[in-house]
Amino acid sequence: MFDRFTAYQPQLLSLLRIVAGLLFVTHGTAKVLGFPAMEGMPAPGFSLPGLSGPLELILGVLLLIGLFSRPAAFLASGFCAVGYWAVHGTQALLPLQNGGETIALYCFVFLYLAAAGPGPWSVDAMMRRKA
Repeated sequence: MFDRFTAYQPQLLSLLRIVAGLLFVTHGTAKVLGFPAMEGMPAPGFSLPGLSGPLELILGVLLLIGLFSRPAAFLASGFCAVGYWAVHGTQALLPLQNGGETIALYCFVFLYLAAAGPGPWSVDAMMRRKA
């Protein structure tokens, strides 16, 4: 039954990158632009919480459009790993106990995208086709 999906693997890879990038962008816009408004957002500044918004925004946009996808995904994965252990890992070991399920999942989705690439619906793929 699921064999029919095999033909769509490249497009689904692009879809995963686009959705993950868009969701990551919203974390950045909430912290940098205050939209969508959320309680408990970290204050801007030169600290891990203060730098997280701009990084999420920039890396999220790069992933969303598929530009420099592999390095952006690798940096985002590392950023999420550091964020998990710095913020959530100090509270409890398991993500279910420390509220870190989202950032842990982002970490491994971005690590997969760094290895698998952006898929065919990306600026990277478009530039490769032109070259």
